[in-house]
Amino acid sequence: MKWIKNEKNYRIPIKSWCEEVEDGALKQAENLAMHPALVRHVALMPDCHQGYGMPIGGVIAVKDAVIPSAVGVDIGCGMVAVETDIPAERLMEMSFRRMIQEKLKERIPVGDAVSHKDPQNWDGFEKYLDKNGQVANFANALDRKNLGTLGGGNHFIEIQKSDTGFVWLMIHSGSRNLGKRIEEFYHHRARALNERFHVQLADPNLAFLTIQEPDGHNYFRDMQFALDYAQENRHRMMAVMKETIAGFIPETNFLREVNIHHNYAAFETHFGETLCIHRKGATSAKQDEIGIIPGSMGTASYIVRGLGNLDSFMSCSHGAGRRISRIAACTNLSVEECDSAMTGIVCERWKPYRKYGKHKGYLDLSEAPQAYKSIEDVIDSERDLVTPLVRLTPLAVLKG
Repeated sequence: MKWIKNEKNYRIPIKSWCEEVEDGALKQAENLAMHPALVRHVALMPDCHQGYGMPIGGVIAVKDAVIPSAVGVDIGCGMVAVETDIPAERLMEMSFRRMIQEKLKERIPVGDAVSHKDPQNWDGFEKYLDKNGQVANFANALDRKNLGTLGGGNHFIEIQKSDTGFVWLMIHSGSRNLGKRIEEFYHHRARALNERFHVQLADPNLAFLTIQEPDGHNYFRDMQFALDYAQENRHRMMAVMKETIAGFIPETNFLREVNIHHNYAAFETHFGETLCIHRKGATSAKQDEIGIIPGSMGTASYIVRGLGNLDSFMSCSHGAGRRISRIAACTNLSVEECDSAMTGIVCERWKPYRKYGKHKGYLDLSEAPQAYKSIEDVIDSERDLVTPLVRLTPLAVLKG
């Protein structure tokens, strides 16, 4: 832990593993420290940066309530990684890696508003029922076409090399548009409820629902559906990755697989009581629990083992964390320095950031390594939260 802050106007203190927290994120953490529903303390992970309402890389504990915006819009966003027995030297030829990447692009829809042409079957849709036994409203035709697709933003597919010399496969993705619709619906319900009862909040974006009321109960039902959907989404893409790799290297054996969320809320026991732990851009790191902390595009990722640190609510970072905003990256970084950071890695060229408006003409450098914090610094800042097990470096990257 780097520091603890507890001002007179706080209800609970802030405990941070991020040494220098940007002003916007710190203000959001202070709003949380004054929140009437929070207990114990606010925990900031080393990848902390400003989000919507709550900092990304934040962990909070709530008693008998849930804050939809403290889970976020991409409910269930997370990671899946698979270890293989392929020696990394089998993929040293960039032309071979590019062939694999092109085949993955053919089979996995990539990018915002890109989905399968046909609806995908999954029994999870039929199991997701409302109180009347009907398929609940949030499962729509788009969700059926989005299942098994990457999405955009910072989501990625990577082929990686471990520090022991073997190939790993990794995917970062979430619940696509489903989680966004769920969050927005319940966030508006929470705001209306808090306003009706004159609940005083430092930021109305931190509106909450009590678990006892129907909306609070229904949020958890719908959030769980989004979590299941996101996990299945990653599972399906990873199945395609395995099939593709096996098509090129038939003798491949796929070993351990880890599939985790880093945007969710869950009831857990901490400090002797049952609390609703919200992790927004944070990974569960219970004692001996295996987690994934990805770096930015072109940098290392880590497989880690949790240490069960109580002060972090048994959590750790979910990645490197942004250093500068997307627009700042596109307008201030140079193409040359971003290209240099990707030397030796199969990836696509930078695309236009905007096709219209004042940022027309800039290339999209928002996911370049220079836009993010150093993953090595992040890992070093949380040695009391996790033990690194495997260091992975990218061989090929496919971005959303």
